Amino acid sequence: MTNARPLLLANALLTDPAARTQQHGSLLIRDGVIADTGPHLTAGAVGPDTAVLDCEGQVVAPGLIDMRAVTGEPGAEHRETLATASQAAAAGGVTTIVCTPETHPPIDDPAVVDFVLRRARDTAIVHVHAMAALTKGLAGQEMTEIGLLGEAGALAFTDGARSVMNARVMRRTLTYARDFDALIIHHTQDRDLAGDGVMNEGEFASRLGLPGIPAEAEAMLLERDMRLVALTGGRYHAATVTCRASIEVLRRARQDGLDVTASTSINHVTLNENDIDGFRTFCKVSPPLRHEDDRMALVQAIKDGLVDAVVSDHNPQDVETKRQPFAEAADGAIGLETMLSAGLRLVHDGSLDLIGLLRALSTRPAEILRLPGGTLAKGASADVIVFDPDVPFVLDAARLRSRCKNSPFDGARLSGLVSRTFVAGKQVFERG
Repeated sequence: MTNARPLLLANALLTDPAARTQQHGSLLIRDGVIADTGPHLTAGAVGPDTAVLDCEGQVVAPGLIDMRAVTGEPGAEHRETLATASQAAAAGGVTTIVCTPETHPPIDDPAVVDFVLRRARDTAIVHVHAMAALTKGLAGQEMTEIGLLGEAGALAFTDGARSVMNARVMRRTLTYARDFDALIIHHTQDRDLAGDGVMNEGEFASRLGLPGIPAEAEAMLLERDMRLVALTGGRYHAATVTCRASIEVLRRARQDGLDVTASTSINHVTLNENDIDGFRTFCKVSPPLRHEDDRMALVQAIKDGLVDAVVSDHNPQDVETKRQPFAEAADGAIGLETMLSAGLRLVHDGSLDLIGLLRALSTRPAEILRLPGGTLAKGASADVIVFDPDVPFVLDAARLRSRCKNSPFDGARLSGLVSRTFVAGKQVFERG
């Protein structure tokens, strides 16, 4: 179905997180945009030239916008390509991917930005945007040409999972980016304090005999960054906050009037350090999974608006890097295809309502990145998903569309599957 004809998604629960509304009705897609929505739309009212899809018992919502995904292209196509990442995204209801610059070579030159965007246009079935490196070679020593990279199409600037430890470099970068109204997205983990840690520091790490990473390694660097934001006035987004201490840093920053935003990963709001039991390397991520108290605090922070967005933190790793002793295994987990299903755990257990979850997965990322999407408003691009939030299934990672299968939810019981995904009105996924 290419949807050259107008299409009516009928009899659905229309959930618009931007307007914070839910209503039973239908949504009309025409010429790639949302032409109308509401209970007044019926098959008889839209005319014989309109295709009608009965979505009884399902939710129609804006497509998800994933602010943080590692793709292997260029340089590590054995882990993932833009094509396979986009297929996994479409199956998971993600209509926009924002990829990090951790490629080979890194995205620190306008030519590489151009390559990624052109390759995505040629091979991807969802929208793909690229973030450029914050520092040259992701080395944390010399800032990149932010103005030129922005002109080439870079959406934001980050060193991915690497932190800029040099405060002077970070200050200069924030100041320079401010003049271009560019967004800095920073992963905060003090490398010296983290040391050789491989999981959350605490009693459980001691019982497993693994070196830990204290939550302070994250919170201290975030605190430094908040002071630098106050000093420079730059646009700043904390990439992956994971602990109560970081939430308190954000709370104080907001009280002080700083215009800062933050996200966390789907792993950190649905899993905790206990999921590592048995030395499960698929649950080895950076930052590490935290204590259950931290997980609960993150969920509450999403409800309170202190944590704006939830990301997949999609990071494919092949068998050779994951089938290792826990301390030696690579960090990272795939998440594009399971982000919505995992997030629905929070809806089913009453921790979040559906609108709150979808705001964190679509509306707020769109607002932070200044992208279209995250809404069912008339005239908006028809990046729309249809899903049944209640259908149960057991995840078989081998059947996921990513090239790598390192899902922390392998074998987990989940509820909620996407049945159709539309990008600019074109159907790019239908569950068989």
